[in-house]
Amino acid sequence: MTKKMKLSQLSDILQDLDVESLEGVTIEGDIELNITGGGGLNPALAYALGNEISQISLHMANIGRMLGFPAEQLFASAFGLGEMPQPEALPTSPKIQELLASKFEVAKVDNWKNPIQEVTLGATSGDGGSRKSTVTIGGENALPYYFDAEMPHRNYVTMDVFDMPIGMAKAVKGNYEDVINDPAEWAKKVVRDFNADMVTIHLISTDPLINDTPAKEAAKVVEDVLQAVDVPIVIGGSGNPEKDPEVLEKAAEVAEGERVLLASASLNLDYERIAKAAMDYGHNVLSWTQLEINAQKELNRKLMKQCNVPRERIVMDPTTAALGYGLDYAYTNMERIRLAGLMGDDELTFPMSSGTTNAWGAREAWMVSSPLNQDSDWGPREYRGPIWEIVTGLALSLAGNDMFMMMHPTSVQVLKEITQTLYGSIESEEIDITNWVGAEV
Repeated sequence: MTKKMKLSQLSDILQDLDVESLEGVTIEGDIELNITGGGGLNPALAYALGNEISQISLHMANIGRMLGFPAEQLFASAFGLGEMPQPEALPTSPKIQELLASKFEVAKVDNWKNPIQEVTLGATSGDGGSRKSTVTIGGENALPYYFDAEMPHRNYVTMDVFDMPIGMAKAVKGNYEDVINDPAEWAKKVVRDFNADMVTIHLISTDPLINDTPAKEAAKVVEDVLQAVDVPIVIGGSGNPEKDPEVLEKAAEVAEGERVLLASASLNLDYERIAKAAMDYGHNVLSWTQLEINAQKELNRKLMKQCNVPRERIVMDPTTAALGYGLDYAYTNMERIRLAGLMGDDELTFPMSSGTTNAWGAREAWMVSSPLNQDSDWGPREYRGPIWEIVTGLALSLAGNDMFMMMHPTSVQVLKEITQTLYGSIESEEIDITNWVGAEV
């Protein structure tokens, strides 16, 4: 007759056996075994259990040998069996210490023959500008942080500044409430306190649907920001295709010689006017498209062929979709662009910029909790938002992105530390993030 027995009950049976190695050993658990009647283990079951335990012991012994421990000597000493033969595979199995100490070489990818174009942002006094230093991006001969080609320049972060107060997530707004009405002071803060490599000034008040600020007045804001900080700057409009060309023309004029990045030239506005302004006043052009590699090729080609923009003046922005909102597609698009450039497509051999701030458009970054009653707890948004921006930026850095437009100070600090660690050089200054309002992460 068959009956059930718990695994822990094996202890009672094994106690009667004179096995020295089982002294002090207890078997615990509630796994039940089917055994035959008769008051003891079925011989076939006992044999099967013994076989399995022996196999486990052999595997553990093999691991011990890989770690350098002479397991066979232990068995020989314990059971008086003499030196136990090692399995056939063991003599050729390297020890972990040897594996860690060994050197290896990574084969180069033969079809990565075209380096990415280098582009310099900002101009020092020696170049006719007033920036304290410049930023150079691009120049890669492989995907970022790859073993077979040196990455000539690290990733850089430009922090967003706006020419008027805007709606922001609470976790972001808390860092800028004291400067939100003064773009120049805002720019100072992100450089002085948050270690921004660059500043992006967004002239959103010029939108006819917002304040319709005249281009001349917007240009005065650009002048103020240039005087407030000495890092390279990016100048963006409002996104209005009718107004932006005029706004960027005036901004380019007042920033003459500073080699700013005009953001942006796109296919749905008069990109020729923006390109001409860049050439007339010595600036770079951000070539912006919306997640479409063929559109990016077309715009780059038109900037070079129709507008005569030199290659060293073009930076691409293929558009950033945030974590959970198309990040996989944005990553794939950027990686395809970078690989195509490395393999010789001269319409795509340009450094890339990411509007990583778009991560704050994701509801998971700023909502208090999920709108779905049955959803799990999202956790505190003060942590969630920065993490959303960090993960978005980090993913795109692996796809080949060179420059990030960002907002949250914690996100900036963490992303810079990670990317500079991968690059091999930690250059950022220590910042006491516990003093940042709403940013205790």
